Amino acid sequence: MVEQMGGPDSVAFQHGRGKLTIRERIDHLQDPGSFHEAGALAGSSTWGEDGQLESLSPTPVVIGTVRLDGRKVTVAGGDFTIRGGAGAGNAEAGMTNKWSWIYRHSLDNLLPHIRLLDSAGGSVRTFEQIGRTYVAQTDTMFLSTRLLQRVPVVSAVLGSVGGLPAVDACFSHFSVMVKGISQAFVGGPPVVKAALGIDITKEDLGDERVQIPNGVIDNLAESEDDAFAQIRRFLSYLPANVWEMAPRAEPTDPPERRDESLLEVIPRNRRRIYDPFSIIEAVVDQDSFFEISPHAGRSHITGLARVDGYPVGVMINNPKVLGGGMDLVAGQKAMRLVQLCNTFHLPFVWLEDSPGVVPGPEHEIAGSVRYGARVATAFAASSMPMIVFIMRQCYGVGGALHWRPYDMYRRYAWPSAHWGSMHIEGGAEAAYRREIEEADDPEARRAEIEARLQNLASPMRTAQAFDIEEIIDPRDTRPLLAEFVHDAQATLKTQLGMTAGLSYVP
Repeated sequence: MVEQMGGPDSVAFQHGRGKLTIRERIDHLQDPGSFHEAGALAGSSTWGEDGQLESLSPTPVVIGTVRLDGRKVTVAGGDFTIRGGAGAGNAEAGMTNKWSWIYRHSLDNLLPHIRLLDSAGGSVRTFEQIGRTYVAQTDTMFLSTRLLQRVPVVSAVLGSVGGLPAVDACFSHFSVMVKGISQAFVGGPPVVKAALGIDITKEDLGDERVQIPNGVIDNLAESEDDAFAQIRRFLSYLPANVWEMAPRAEPTDPPERRDESLLEVIPRNRRRIYDPFSIIEAVVDQDSFFEISPHAGRSHITGLARVDGYPVGVMINNPKVLGGGMDLVAGQKAMRLVQLCNTFHLPFVWLEDSPGVVPGPEHEIAGSVRYGARVATAFAASSMPMIVFIMRQCYGVGGALHWRPYDMYRRYAWPSAHWGSMHIEGGAEAAYRREIEEADDPEARRAEIEARLQNLASPMRTAQAFDIEEIIDPRDTRPLLAEFVHDAQATLKTQLGMTAGLSYVP
């Protein structure tokens, strides 16, 4: 009975929309034959006069454990074939809340958790089923917050997800949705119509065009199997819980490799851009970089990689977007990576070319001063080992985020680096305004002042003042990075366990 889910017609309807059923999803995700289900018989039933079970309608959620690459994880998913998954997050008719149970199982056994979300959330039909309304409350948000501080949590949006399940998608360290079949929203089209009088489709309300660029969902998958592959890859960089070291892969790339392309990658003309991905590939283990949120906050590129087999978090500024400056979404993206590394004790690597927080009226209206402070707080509160290579720009608050006066920290600069509290261009205009305005030729005086200041901008002058520790040959970046990551392992072992307060806030 349980295997039939919502019945043949409902299963056919699910397949007709190009989607797998929850049991098929678990089968595609798991190591073959590793699924162990809990609460399979939970649901509503009818019994004959002879005491025999006549029918069983399962709850619209499936929970249990599976293995991924041999490691046990918990999994839970909404079953859209049963009432569209409605009510999957709530206790109905006194039944145990299966979501809460599986969260507690993850907490008690220190196992990573995967959500396979395909649920419409709450339904007013529940009122008739239980004979009353109920006060909106749930313990799953409290349990989710605890999970985020202890074990890796991943969410996959695999259909139309509304209400609490949509919020659950964000209660994760990594989230993914599938192109063409997934939507996430606080309230669906009928709710929007009733509340605001707006007619809108679920696609326009919350598909990948909406929820990927704004960073609500991290990654976009081309298919459900692609989503499952991304989940596997993301988890492969992380330990099972914060009390374990991250797993080291078998090294395949010499740590002493010196990439000749790094000598010329930064253009001498400061107005020219370059390919930041080529730098990542030159310094981390080849083909090991897994990008997170590639379509949101694109002025910053963030993800996980390996260095001599050891997992690390990586961030690089992207000069192709906003000159690599930090806007609201890029700042949130940087915060989440720092928090991820701090929570699961991964070294943090920043390949820096930061012009600072993006200025201008649009960004001031968005609250750039406030989010700049929030990002700075996240960096300052972290204690994971951190290494920074200043490749070109390091200006203002956005650039200063790399500095820390304590904990394991190393910093190097390339000869192409330049820095300051603000850019000379624009900064000279502000600092020497009266002198420029009163000159016979203001433009000539401004150019003269800027040229004079540029002569002071050599990184060699900064090194002579010991305001930068080392200026290195860019080809030495990977060997120095590998040495740092090896040295960091001893420090990371002393940091195992939970950090004080909330180490991860979605």
